[in-house]
Amino acid sequence: MNDARDGLRDVGDSSASSLAPSVFLVKVERGVMKNNNYVVRDPSTAQAVLVDPAWEIETLQETLERTQSHLSGILVTHTHSDHIDLARPLAEFYNCPIWMSREEAAFSGFQSRHLIAIDERPWRVGAMRIEPILTPGHTPGCVCFLIGDNLFTGDVLFAEGCGICFELDEAHAMYDSLQMLKTRVPADTHVFPGHTYIRPPGQKLGDIMRYNIYLQFTDRDSFAAYRLRKGQGGPKVLDFR
Repeated sequence: MNDARDGLRDVGDSSASSLAPSVFLVKVERGVMKNNNYVVRDPSTAQAVLVDPAWEIETLQETLERTQSHLSGILVTHTHSDHIDLARPLAEFYNCPIWMSREEAAFSGFQSRHLIAIDERPWRVGAMRIEPILTPGHTPGCVCFLIGDNLFTGDVLFAEGCGICFELDEAHAMYDSLQMLKTRVPADTHVFPGHTYIRPPGQKLGDIMRYNIYLQFTDRDSFAAYRLRKGQGGPKVLDFR
């Protein structure tokens, strides 16, 4: 499925079972910022979750309508504004929960009557098993979500790099999170990051492990020295490679 107006694409694995979750990429932007939002739909019940909604509410609502999806919840990887901008209004409109980690809720102070602060225990939406994986570093409560063979990584892991850090303890935490993902998540899992720079979303983790420089380091300090290297600019710089 493809629509040039909003970047809607079904990027699920066509070779997989027809009952596997369908992943629809929705590209949204504001100014120089470009984000990947995702609708993840259970084909057996039409229930869906929305990952990190931002900015283009009409585009996201049109996507839900076009894919005949019933929004059953919003997954938040972290609370930077470009990942949570529309969480409250969409939760209000669809009367659905917002799921984020307890650590991120405490760190950010985010409040909503729809907020459900989660730990790492999985739950189901329709037939879809949603497994949250705590991956601190970019923020203290960053979470990746594993749904079937799809991993939604927000700003933790990109195909080409990883999320920015500003302090040594953050970089150490990011290293630990990436190392954990390498061992915990199967290599044939498709990775769907919050931003795309060169390679399209849906790359297999095993492939990313071969070419992503941030996954080549074998100790925290070497990783941190590279992640915190000078010349990367301030918080709004988009070069995370």
